[in-house]
Amino acid sequence: MTFGDWPPQRRIGLTGGIASGKSSVAALLEKRGCPVLDADVYAREALATDTSASKAVVARYGKRVQKDGTSDIDRAELAAIVFNDPNERSWLEQLVHPIVQRRFDDALRSLPDAPIVILMIPLLFEAGLEKWCSEIWVVRCTALQQRERLMARNNCTEAEATQRIAAQWPIDIKVQRADSVINNSGRIDDLHDQLDALL
Repeated sequence: MTFGDWPPQRRIGLTGGIASGKSSVAALLEKRGCPVLDADVYAREALATDTSASKAVVARYGKRVQKDGTSDIDRAELAAIVFNDPNERSWLEQLVHPIVQRRFDDALRSLPDAPIVILMIPLLFEAGLEKWCSEIWVVRCTALQQRERLMARNNCTEAEATQRIAAQWPIDIKVQRADSVINNSGRIDDLHDQLDALL
């Protein structure tokens, strides 16, 4: 799938560092009437109970990734595995990313007349999906804000937060590749103003 395969449409790739505020920006865009396609939602659905991907995860890691003796995936335990081992993270990405890509493909086919579609993809650059987008917006905040937000959101230690941030591309590299940069280190009114200017 490439951007050229589709009718003229603003396909905005929304990305940025972990816990930088992508979801907050996406929510504001959705309120403005822009459909938001969320890679994280598709990834969670891919690992839902008894899917082929979740069965593959259990086959690889066993009971340690099963929640309370059920067939549900313990996402916290799975995250601990893959963020501690780049090889395991690569294996999981190779399992889940094709499923997520098919979901994007189906969703985009259902929105041919939407003038703007938001593709929220945290690992957009890492996965080489720039070709899906007509433009790319990167959300950023300060390094301290990012770390503190991640610790609060995931109830993790500073060391764990630092490790997860380091697992992604440095934000400065993403900023260099962006068409537009959204600064999410200030007030909500500032976000509104930036989005008004970009849309």
